[in-house]
Formats: sequence, C-alpha cells, structure tokens
Amino acid sequence: MKITSAEFVMSNSDVAKCPAAPLPEYAFIGRSNVGKSSLINMLVDRKSLAKTSGRPGKTQLINHFKINKNWFLVDLPGYGYARVSKKDKKIFQKYITEYFEKREQLVCSFVLVDIRHEPQPIDLEFMEWLGTNGIPFAIIFTKADKLKPGAIAKYVDNYLKQLLDTIWEEAPPHFVTSSANRTGKEALLAYIDGINRDFF
Repeated sequence: MKITSAEFVMSNSDVAKCPAAPLPEYAFIGRSNVGKSSLINMLVDRKSLAKTSGRPGKTQLINHFKINKNWFLVDLPGYGYARVSKKDKKIFQKYITEYFEKREQLVCSFVLVDIRHEPQPIDLEFMEWLGTNGIPFAIIFTKADKLKPGAIAKYVDNYLKQLLDTIWEEAPPHFVTSSANRTGKEALLAYIDGINRDFF
C-alpha cells in the first residue's frame, strides 16, 4: 500500500462524536514512551502528523487521521500514563474502554511494546482484555534499531512464548518495527491493506 494522503480529522474524548463515516479504523495504543507517534509518522511518511514529545503521555484524546481517504488511523492515549493525576487516568481509561467496546468501525488494534523490555504485566493484561472482549489485535514491537538482529529474534520468540504459556492458544499477528530505519513499514501497511480489501 502506498500512502497518498494523510489528514488530521478530529480529537475528542467522546466516542459518540467520533467520525460517522463507515470506514475501517485501526487503533494504535501502548504504554507511554513506546514510540507510538514516531511509528505513526513513519508509516504515513509525515514528519509531524502525530505529535511527538520528550514528555511521555502527551496524547490524551482519541485522535482520528484519515488515510488515503478510505481508512482511519486512530491514535489513542497510552496506558501507564506519565505525569497525569489519578483523576485524569480514570477519565482516560473510561473513554479508551468505551472506544474499544462501542466503536463498530474498529477492525484491528495495534498494541505497541518496546522490544528492549521484558513482557510487562500492564501490556499482557491489556492484551488479555482485548482477547476476552473479542477485539482483534496485533502486536507491534518498536525500536528494533536498538537491538542486534539476533537479539531481536530471540526477544520476539520469548515474548510470544510467554503469551502462549498463559491463556493464548495461538500468538496474535506481530510486526517488528523501527521508526529510525523504517523497518516493518511495508509489512504493516500490507497487513492493513489486506484487511481493507476484505472490508470493502
């Protein structure tokens, strides 16, 4: 898939006010500082479509971007938010949960994890919640440029093994990416394109 257009549509915290267009949506979510904004910008060939920041947890709304005029990329607030109050965390959690439970246009969620870290309970719990609620998702391992190729394969194998050792009968789809050297871009866009073809 070639990205020919990418435009910001809206930000809000009310799922009922999300775009009404019957277009497929792909939600990107992960812990704060996982490299989500950089990955989104790399995917769509824009330097600042999604706002990057040295301060983790900057994304605090549901952000819709229309891609190629026929699908939405949705940038969601991270979980494990940095520098926000307990009250704000509860608010974020409420509308993130509502988005996943109520958004009929959602066809796939991408859960981002930093490839340098061991599986974190908060990530595993979130994936389990998605699976329990029947929400399709794939894992995106970010920051692959920080590890050597051999270490990447070992890490991914270990991560997926830990998933299979818990409640999972089979591992979800996964992608290894790096915003710095554009690793994984084509594979990820091809995956989205395949789902879009089935959708339409």
